[in-house]
Amino acid sequence: MARRPATPNLPPDDLVERIVDIDVATEMEGSFLEYAYSVIYSRALPDARDGLKPVQRRILFQMSDMGLRPDRPYVKSARVVGEVMGKLHPHGDSAIYDAMVRLAQPFSLRLPLVDGHGNFGSLDDGPAAPRYTEARLAPAAMAMTTDLDEDVVDFVPNYDNKLQQPDVLPAAIPNLLVNGAAGIAVGMATNMAPHNLVEVVAAARHLVMHPDATLDDLVRFVPGPDLPTGGKIVGLDGVRDAYRTGRGAFRTRATARVENVTARRKGIVITELPYMVGPEKVIEKIKEGVQSKKLSGIADAVDLTDRAHGLRLVIEVKSGFDPDAVLEQLYRATPLEDSFSINNVALVEGQPRTLGLRELLVVWVDHRLSVVRRRSQFRLDKRLERLHLVEGLLIAILDIDEVIQVIRTSDDAEAARARLRSVFDLSEPQAEYILELRLRRLTKFSRLELEREKEQLEAEIDELRAILADDLRLRTLVSDEMAQVAATYGTPRRTILLESAGGSAVTGAAAAKGSSRAPAVALEIADTPCWALLSGTGLLARTATDEPLERTPDTRRAKHDVLASVIATTTRAEIGAVTSRGRLVRVPMLDLPALPPTNGAPSLGGGVPLSEVVALDPGERVVALASLAPDAPTLALATAQGVVKRVTAGDVPNNRDAWEVIGLKDGDEVVGASQVTDDDELVLVSSDSSLLHFGATQVRPQGRAAGGMAGIKLAAGQRVVAFAGLSAAQATDAVVVTVSGSSSALPGTQAGSAKVSPFEVFPGKGRATGGVRSHRFLKGEDALILAWVGPAPAWACGSAGQPVDLPAPDPRRDMSGTALHAPLHAIG
Repeated sequence: MARRPATPNLPPDDLVERIVDIDVATEMEGSFLEYAYSVIYSRALPDARDGLKPVQRRILFQMSDMGLRPDRPYVKSARVVGEVMGKLHPHGDSAIYDAMVRLAQPFSLRLPLVDGHGNFGSLDDGPAAPRYTEARLAPAAMAMTTDLDEDVVDFVPNYDNKLQQPDVLPAAIPNLLVNGAAGIAVGMATNMAPHNLVEVVAAARHLVMHPDATLDDLVRFVPGPDLPTGGKIVGLDGVRDAYRTGRGAFRTRATARVENVTARRKGIVITELPYMVGPEKVIEKIKEGVQSKKLSGIADAVDLTDRAHGLRLVIEVKSGFDPDAVLEQLYRATPLEDSFSINNVALVEGQPRTLGLRELLVVWVDHRLSVVRRRSQFRLDKRLERLHLVEGLLIAILDIDEVIQVIRTSDDAEAARARLRSVFDLSEPQAEYILELRLRRLTKFSRLELEREKEQLEAEIDELRAILADDLRLRTLVSDEMAQVAATYGTPRRTILLESAGGSAVTGAAAAKGSSRAPAVALEIADTPCWALLSGTGLLARTATDEPLERTPDTRRAKHDVLASVIATTTRAEIGAVTSRGRLVRVPMLDLPALPPTNGAPSLGGGVPLSEVVALDPGERVVALASLAPDAPTLALATAQGVVKRVTAGDVPNNRDAWEVIGLKDGDEVVGASQVTDDDELVLVSSDSSLLHFGATQVRPQGRAAGGMAGIKLAAGQRVVAFAGLSAAQATDAVVVTVSGSSSALPGTQAGSAKVSPFEVFPGKGRATGGVRSHRFLKGEDALILAWVGPAPAWACGSAGQPVDLPAPDPRRDMSGTALHAPLHAIG
């Protein structure tokens, strides 16, 4: 150690400097312990009574001292930071502002204590500078700082001993449990989960009235954490461990649901994220997983969050992948499922302790009992002091003339005070109060006021003494105040608690130990049998299973309940859509939404419009569906000009999405299609009500480019309105539905008259003949506007899919129809 230069003017004894040898290791240990204690006590760990770290407590106290109540205007955050730093907190402004920002963030605290105005940051971005933001106390902060002026807590000097600050806030809110805490000290850390105010207060009230309550009693009120961002907690074993020992872990999951994001594709919509997980972080992890091939089946991920609708992350799932399996994959590989480790370390009487749920509630309840007891004693002392002055004033008013004479004849105020005390037997405070009395208080009305005030003071004093003397009354008062706080600031629970997630979930205890998961669901949709459905209103869908489609009277009430075309296929196969232009368009089954059965028959209200799946030209429409399997039956088609054709449906070009299956003449179009075998019957119905059916063997299969052959002989100006292929089994109970009307009316504007007849009453004839009459026209009718042939029962719907009742079957072939109450759009 260097010596100071010698000073010749000093006495010889002072020239020798005293050097103390200190062991470096001992000095380092002592200095480090002092530093560690300072960090633990003054910076990182919250007090178990008010749940606040020193900087947070100083911010709230200073804002309260500045009068920044919720009903006052905002002030610049920089001003608050400056006041706190200059008066109470001897640290940097950034630390103060960061602490204030967290107190204002609704995604960080379950019950924010600062009302921020401006950009106070998000989970992905930091806040604006304090010169750009404004702040004031939130309503809940008023409950934290209430009654500070009534000696409810001890005050200690600030860092320069010039001002006083509270050692702890009164904290009418169980802030430590409600808002949680996080901090890293030296050799220890704390990480506490937020809870629901109403649930915590209910447990605290039970503990107030039942001091011997066990942990099991309290857990009935507090089943688990309630996170600010909602979501789900999966597995509660770790939560119970934390409530018992102060340490534990649990897993949080995002709230997600599967929706149709487009007409052809499903997506996963995320509306709530795990605690302290931001949407940008999630999207970044998803993109990394897709690029590294760790995630499959994801087409896109986009953040559609806004102020109006809140959080909304949309993850688009590729066709052919199970959205539920993709979601389970996302839980494993992204922050959509995250773990939270509980470490309930807080300061109790200045010492760090690890606390369970019961210990945390006991500390806060004892603090509130102390606060209310001290407040009651303070109010009692104030009222006793006021009663003493009022009694002296009443004595003076009773003999006011003598009081005035004593004061007037006294040499000075000190003499007057002494004479008043001796003449009227008053105390010094009473005499001083009478000397300062204003003359207007000497009226008769003032005397009545003083007497009423005395009575009120005596009643309040009796009440306060009763509270202080009776522990049960004190606890009842504390419990009632807790209930009032819960009613004022409480909100419903946001987080859903789940014991497990069904096979793939991990409980909190298992998560802490790194337990493995159950096998995941297969990502890709299995190639299982199903039905492809085309509705009369132009919707496509597939069933979830290959169960037989059955109809009951209840299903008739469903929209889009008319099935215009149904074929058996598999979920990963491709089918064809036959169009009126004679084309066959390839349709992947995975592009169609899967509909669960409803009373035996699917409701196509959730189907996808044809235009979203099939590329159609203007004026082109889909008339039927067809299987593209190599072993599928031949495809029979009929045109409006009476041409029929059979073509091998399995003759499919590998490199084309659409191809012609019939060569049409100018002005002609396909009116129907059906897959048939040689044993089936082909049925054609013309607009003049002629019905012709003949065996499919009369039409030999042709190539795709062929134009077909004559099917039915049409009169001038007539056209084919319906075509069907019936198997021998179907022909037994098939029906013919014909709807007549005026050919000059606009389509869809006339209801017409309908007739339902058994198919078996129509005799068969040879191909290219004229057929037999199937419907007798009424006056004003000259054509069939709609017809259908198929298995019974027949169903009909309007243009919006609403059901329209058909008349009962009539066994007579050549009869007129029954008037309908609404126009028909389709029959099936």
